[in-house]
Amino acid sequence: MSTKTEKIVKTKMMLAKVKSQHQQGLKSSDMIQGSGPLNRDGVPRLPPDQRVVNNWPVLDLGVVPEIENWSLELAGLCEQPKIISYNDFIKLPQTEDVSDFHFVTGWSQYDFKWKGVRFSDLVNLCKVSPEAMKSDVLIVHEVNGAPLPKEHGGPVRMITPQLWAWKGAKWIKKIEFLRSDRRGFWEVRGYSNSAIPWLNDRYTADEPAD
Repeated sequence: MSTKTEKIVKTKMMLAKVKSQHQQGLKSSDMIQGSGPLNRDGVPRLPPDQRVVNNWPVLDLGVVPEIENWSLELAGLCEQPKIISYNDFIKLPQTEDVSDFHFVTGWSQYDFKWKGVRFSDLVNLCKVSPEAMKSDVLIVHEVNGAPLPKEHGGPVRMITPQLWAWKGAKWIKKIEFLRSDRRGFWEVRGYSNSAIPWLNDRYTADEPAD
């Protein structure tokens, strides 16, 4: 199991323990930080050092790609690699979910209404080998009942409610399943690889110890 997978497993186990403790009326772990009522995962709705906003700030490198004839490639550690057109993508089983959006620069926005395809459904579609990491995130094409705006990653982006929002890549066109972890654009520039909001895990130095 890769180091990243081990960290995620440990984090999910910790959050599951906190949720169980909450259901039993016990005190939550001191590791968990935040404020407000508990969310569906049993952690405070607002992570530490965050403020709630009502708009959706646009944060990028100043370049928004022009995407024509969008498609999604599934490749790497899987038995049946695929290339899925946009028309075929929206014909896949669709999931609607409401979740909060936490950005590492210090703001959070509540109750986004997403529509898209579960990551786990894509995993099953291309028959990913057991070594590849699995997750319950969404690949979305709608937000709040409207097509996903280009400046926020449209036509399709990934959503990772349990992690900082930069983990949900904008303008996603390819998913490659790997045997081991490979740090991404932001991670090699000093942002945390584990990216757990409720541990105030923003930068490389904040990552949980192995």
